[in-house]
Amino acid sequence: MSERMYNFSAGPAVLPVSVLKKAQEELLCLPGCGASILEISHRSKQFGEILAQTKQNVRDLLGVPENYKILFLQGGALTQFALIPMNIIRNRDVSADYIVTGNWSKKSASEAKTQGKINVIFDNKEEGYVRKPKDEELHTTPGAAYCYYCANETIEGIQFPREPKVDLPLVCDASSEIFSRPVDIEKYGILYACAQKNAGPAGVTLLIMRDDFVEMSGDDLPSMLSYKKLAEKDSMLNTPPTFGIYIMKLVTDWLKEEGGLQKMYERNLEKAKLLYDVIDASNGFYHVHGQKEYRSFMNVSFRLPTEELDKKFQADAKEYNLTSLGGHRSVGGERASIYNAMPREGVVALRDFMIDFMKKNA
Repeated sequence: MSERMYNFSAGPAVLPVSVLKKAQEELLCLPGCGASILEISHRSKQFGEILAQTKQNVRDLLGVPENYKILFLQGGALTQFALIPMNIIRNRDVSADYIVTGNWSKKSASEAKTQGKINVIFDNKEEGYVRKPKDEELHTTPGAAYCYYCANETIEGIQFPREPKVDLPLVCDASSEIFSRPVDIEKYGILYACAQKNAGPAGVTLLIMRDDFVEMSGDDLPSMLSYKKLAEKDSMLNTPPTFGIYIMKLVTDWLKEEGGLQKMYERNLEKAKLLYDVIDASNGFYHVHGQKEYRSFMNVSFRLPTEELDKKFQADAKEYNLTSLGGHRSVGGERASIYNAMPREGVVALRDFMIDFMKKNA
């Protein structure tokens, strides 16, 4: 198959076509290098410039103050689930608070328990993870080091409409919504994201950390597990994921060219509305997993009346060049991931297919 389809995968996910073309154009020989980005040294002047520009792009887009470090790490979000408590609470007589609203925050809390004392201050598992907490439901622990949450649960398709209001520094897994809307970064001790959903390819994780959090890192940790040592070496304690950082540079270049995060936010809300309007007008033929107030504008998770129709929907969608629409195995149904790079035309094509499928099968 040589024709590109509209790829609604939750991750690794769609990248901007212009980014892919630029990478293709430069893959054989990066300008000024005489070699591919896949071949040049991470200590070279050329890669140093790529690293510096990627960091500057992140600062510009998210408004990151100078008292925050920007790191590009390996191991994905799952590694950060353990590294954060390992660095921040393991060797100090403190605990951390966790908000559990879905699969990823649940997994993060489970990993954190291996490294120190954590307090789960909200967990709505019995409700089926259909919503985020109200502010009045959050009661933080006196003396806790941070409050952890996952901004957007990709599996359940629910998202915080804004940061939780708590009296602790926030630590946030923003993997599936990074760069999708403006962020008040000064509310955070740590904000991180694995890249393969909304920022680049699999293999690189962006971590933004306030300086005082960096200093909490224990001196007895192995070098590659110590935020302090990783920060001292500017993400180059060992060979970093050079290609992933290069692609993230191209993605962040693209975001700036497209008008920045407020523009992305407006586009994302409009794209999501196209699908939710069809769902809401379907008289129950399509129904969403999460409560309306907390619906994700990144991952639209929904079901049809029967599993047979779910399977038919996904099979028929491929005939219209709409792919990777299967929901996560834990919730079933469908999931349309409509990250920044998903063009409006792709969402319109899915909307039109949903309307046509309903007419034929309702």
